[in-house]
Amino acid sequence: MKKSFLDYVLKVRLPITIFVVIAAFAITYYVSRAERDGLGYSPDQPINFSHKLHAGEMQIDCQYCHTEVEKSREAMVPAVSTCMNCHTIARTDKPEIKKLKKYYDEGIAIPWKRIHRVPDFVYFNHSVHVTSGIDCTSCHGDVRNMDKITQVKSFTMSSCLTCHRNPKEEVPYLKELKKGPENCWTCHR
Repeated sequence: MKKSFLDYVLKVRLPITIFVVIAAFAITYYVSRAERDGLGYSPDQPINFSHKLHAGEMQIDCQYCHTEVEKSREAMVPAVSTCMNCHTIARTDKPEIKKLKKYYDEGIAIPWKRIHRVPDFVYFNHSVHVTSGIDCTSCHGDVRNMDKITQVKSFTMSSCLTCHRNPKEEVPYLKELKKGPENCWTCHR
């Protein structure tokens, strides 16, 4: 009786247990990795704003809306008033512009869902990168062809270090770009 129970455990239960444990680790790893790097993240926004139309077809410079990108560590999501610079006149009959005007009239900030994010314990400065000549597309992808913004690049430590260590490979359009700092305290403050 003892031998058959031991055989049962070794032949049936142990392999099933090992399989379940390995599967749980694998699933946890891939799910948590997707959450960490954010690749493919593209939530619905309160207003369907098309970067393809504005930055692509109309060729509005990123910095018209993201005004702080050269001066601040944050690019800043534009205020409703920035949108209304054009939309007090342009396409006011469209449903999305009517939603925009409602936010504006009520003095409420649009509750945009942030797409590109580094962890709270990481310090990142947009202005240092932009004033070095690094184009927005290097990190944010070809936004000019996105109707709906999607995170297409990973914002993990290894992604940043890859660029800091090999800037000529990662940002080939800048011939004189020097290696970025690799000290822990550059980003972890």
